[in-house]
Amino acid sequence: MSVREGDDWRVVGEYPDGTPDEALAYYRRKFDDLALRVRTLEQRRLAGGASAADLRGQAKKLKEEVVGAAAVGDLAGLAERLDALTGTLAEASAEEAAAHRAAVEEAIAHRTSIVERVEALAARDPKSIQWKQATAELTAAFEEWQQHQQTGPRLPKSTGQALWKRFRDARSTVERHRRAFFAELDETHKAARDRKTRIIERAEALASKGEDGIPAYRALLDEWKAAGRAGRKVDDALWARFKAAGDALYSARAERDAAEQAESAPRIEARKTLLEEAKAVADTADLTKARQLLTSIQRRWDEVGRIFPRDTERALDDQLRRIENDLRAREEVDWKRNNPETKARANEATRQLEEAIAKLETELADAQAKGDKKAESAAREALDARRAWLKAIGG
Repeated sequence: MSVREGDDWRVVGEYPDGTPDEALAYYRRKFDDLALRVRTLEQRRLAGGASAADLRGQAKKLKEEVVGAAAVGDLAGLAERLDALTGTLAEASAEEAAAHRAAVEEAIAHRTSIVERVEALAARDPKSIQWKQATAELTAAFEEWQQHQQTGPRLPKSTGQALWKRFRDARSTVERHRRAFFAELDETHKAARDRKTRIIERAEALASKGEDGIPAYRALLDEWKAAGRAGRKVDDALWARFKAAGDALYSARAERDAAEQAESAPRIEARKTLLEEAKAVADTADLTKARQLLTSIQRRWDEVGRIFPRDTERALDDQLRRIENDLRAREEVDWKRNNPETKARANEATRQLEEAIAKLETELADAQAKGDKKAESAAREALDARRAWLKAIGG
């Protein structure tokens, strides 16, 4: 079968076992299949979502099939449509390639940031690292790497391998530092555990000394504080043993204190009775009798003996001391008042004031007789002042 295309005839193919109409229908179906494929590519381009580069490649391949195809139909029209589609896809492919390059560059930057975080962790001093947090950071970085590898664009092979090598090396360094740190920490904990165990043994050996072992136990407590950490659980268990050894010593002291306090109960009551009696000191006007009463109370106070606890004894002593201080203050005032020198000075001052008052009374009478109001006012003011002074010194 041949078909005329313009001024030329083109041999389409042979159909030996059928009629001309059957042959024509067959080769038209061939054209329809090609047209459907062209239309499908055009629709996929309009719908979007497909790769422009892939569609462009399919369009070029389909054009090769269309040109000179064993089909009857407007092959030239299909070829023109494919050329137009290829041209449109060429620009989209360029944009797509640029976007892909940008995505790859962004992916490289992201992977690089992950690597740099792990490298920074590997460069830190292992002794300054909080390893629980650092381990969590390392695990998070690895998971982020895997997630990005699965969902991000594919990196160039050489770039991806170089970044992975950096990540792997940094992670290995962190793991090596972690193992070394905890190995050293285990040794430190073991040494501290051994030291504290020996301290406990010495503390437990003090049990037979009772209260007398407390000073030695306190010295062991200082050693305990300097022994270092042995790990939380081990430290808690060791401390429980050490504290139990101390509690045994302090319980002996507590028993003694309880016994002393029981013995002190009647002494406390005796001193409280003396305090009630001592209240009369303040009410006794005669200082000699007040002093005699207080001296008697003080003598009996000392005869009562020591009181436990010490805080109770100090509180009772403070109450008696306040009574002593009050009496001493009264005695000082009395001594100052009855001091011969003080009395002599007071008598001289009284005499001078009395003479001044007599003189001022004369001046006041003269001013009144003369009707001199100004002189009268001045004499009266001065006279009132002298009388007030005389009264103040007991004259």
